Amino acid sequence: MLDSASYTPRLRTQYRDSIRAALKEEFGYGNDMQIPRLDKIVLNIGCGAEAVKDSKKAKAAQDDLTKIAGQRAVITRAKNSIAGFRVREGMPLGAKVTLRGDRMYDFLDRLITVALPRVRDFRGVSGKAFDGGGNYAMGIKEHIVFPEVDYDQVDEVWGMDIIIGTTAQTDAEAKALLKQFNMPFTS
Repeated sequence: MLDSASYTPRLRTQYRDSIRAALKEEFGYGNDMQIPRLDKIVLNIGCGAEAVKDSKKAKAAQDDLTKIAGQRAVITRAKNSIAGFRVREGMPLGAKVTLRGDRMYDFLDRLITVALPRVRDFRGVSGKAFDGGGNYAMGIKEHIVFPEVDYDQVDEVWGMDIIIGTTAQTDAEAKALLKQFNMPFTS
C-alpha cells in the first residue's frame, strides 16, 4: 500500500479541484458546505440459498468482498427465522462492507474505470435508481468483474449490491455529482 501521508486518490483531488466549483455554479449554492459530496459506499453480497446449505459460502463471500474493498468485510446474519426458506436466526447469509474516505474514492474510481467496462453487454447504469434522498443503488450480476478477484480461485459467482451515499438533498444534485465523477448513466 502507498504511504497514506502523501497519497490522495485521483477522484478526491478531482472533486476538490473542479467538481465542487462546477456544482456550486450549476446549483447556485451560497455556502460551500451545501455542495454535495460522497459520504460512503456500502458493498453487499447476499449468498442466499447457497449459504443455507453450506455455511462456508458466506465466508468465501466475505473473503472476496474483502479483496474487492481493500477493507475487512463482515458476515451478515439472519435477523429472523424463516421456516419456508430453512433460515434460522443468526445464520450467516452474506457479507457487507462500508467504505469511507480514501478507500471510498479508490473504489469508486476502480468501479467506473475498470469494473463497469468489464461487465458483459454494458451500456451504462440506470439514472433512475436514486432513493429520493440523494443516494444511488446499483447491482452487478457477477462480482468477478473486479480485477482483485482471481477467476480461477472463485468457486461461486455472486451478484453484488453497491449503494453510494451522498450528502445531496435531492436526486438531481446526487446525479449531477455522480455525472461529474463520469458515472456512465444511460438516461
